Amino acid sequence: MAAKEYDLIVIGAGPGGYVAAIRGAQLGLKVAIVEREHLGGICLNWGCIPTKALLRSSEVFHLMHRAKEFGLKADNLGYDLDAVVKRSRDVAAQLSGGIGHLMKKNKIDVVMGAATLPARGKVSVKTDKGAQDLAAKHIILATGARARELPGLEADGDLVWTYKHALKPVRMPKKLLVIGSGAIGIEFASFYNTLGADTTVVEVLDRVLPVEDAEISAFAKKQFTKQGMKIMEKSAVKKLDRGKGKVTAHIETGGKVITQDFDTVISAVGIVGNVEGLGLEALGVKIDRTHVVTDEYCRTGVDGLYAIGDIAGAPWLAHKASHEGVMVAELIAGGKPHPVKPESIAGCTYCHPQVASVGYTEAKAKELGYEVKVGRFPFMGNGKAIALGEPEGMVKTVFDAKTGELLGAHMVGAEVTEMIQGYIVGRTLETTEAELMETVFPHPTLSEMMHESVLDAYGRVIHM
Repeated sequence: MAAKEYDLIVIGAGPGGYVAAIRGAQLGLKVAIVEREHLGGICLNWGCIPTKALLRSSEVFHLMHRAKEFGLKADNLGYDLDAVVKRSRDVAAQLSGGIGHLMKKNKIDVVMGAATLPARGKVSVKTDKGAQDLAAKHIILATGARARELPGLEADGDLVWTYKHALKPVRMPKKLLVIGSGAIGIEFASFYNTLGADTTVVEVLDRVLPVEDAEISAFAKKQFTKQGMKIMEKSAVKKLDRGKGKVTAHIETGGKVITQDFDTVISAVGIVGNVEGLGLEALGVKIDRTHVVTDEYCRTGVDGLYAIGDIAGAPWLAHKASHEGVMVAELIAGGKPHPVKPESIAGCTYCHPQVASVGYTEAKAKELGYEVKVGRFPFMGNGKAIALGEPEGMVKTVFDAKTGELLGAHMVGAEVTEMIQGYIVGRTLETTEAELMETVFPHPTLSEMMHESVLDAYGRVIHM
């Protein structure tokens, strides 16, 4: 049977792939999308969305314990972990079903199965009903990534978990070890710690949340410690001895190796791209450390073949993948889109307190040769933060002293993952300190701290 012809085939229906398919269809392309597991990919089913549902439950639980501060009464507090997890899975299922509706609405053919690329412009899909052959002049790889597993620290689903196991736990951990303090690790540490687990976080680098500005990392660490977490920096888990109902971790720290027992370990030591089994090497695609090498327009160097999202490298974020999907679809349809700038992609971590940032850290800006002006403003100086009972946090801004360009913005505290968008828009519009200072921020809002931080960088702060 002849291969079914399309203008565009997308492999992978995560936040990069399904968005690329929709934008391509909007632009008049005949589109097919291939997915081997769930529409919505890791993000909707096993990542961004279900983790936020879990964290919302732990946030509410935390607030319930603070009822007395707000003049309220709440007694005999507890939780049903199975119900917490069920809500998270229901949220994921609802959104995944919504992607199916969007595919139908945009007349995109969905092919469920595992794809390979036997030749340029050709896709073979192994489905439940046998092989299905497709063809297109343009193919977008959006196959995502999976958890990295280090030798000796492999997950078993019982004592040692990846993020997938942590999302559907077989038990509530009593003594938990989290290996890695990036966004994934620290979010799970925050969730389980809030629900009562005795939580230890081990980070091989010199600080938690190592991609964040050093001041923000230090502030967050102080809050995590105050909540009862044990943070071990410049430390590495060298070995795990698995016994009956416990794991003995051998942790190298301070020049020596110590041992500690835990009943559960979550390994969050990064991700690897899903590049295997696609036939990419035979096509001439260059792969570097499990990621496809691309140019700024996500082109692989093989005519008509593009790679977006996690498979194309850092930053490994759903919104970056989606924007790349739009850009590539528009490029294929004959448009002239702007390339995605990694330094203008915000990072958000939904622990307690939340952390958000965009652009360069103060240290990076100086490393790149900028003379900088830096502004800071504490949550303690903001009326809305105090009224909310959330006085712990700060907003930090970094400007080019010569031009006034906003080089970076960094936040820690309540709802900063929502506030960061203001600075993202500012960077996209190439806003300087002058426009930000002249902008009227509504009162009383947390966003006023964004204004005050800018004012502080230029010696004009009002409420500090």
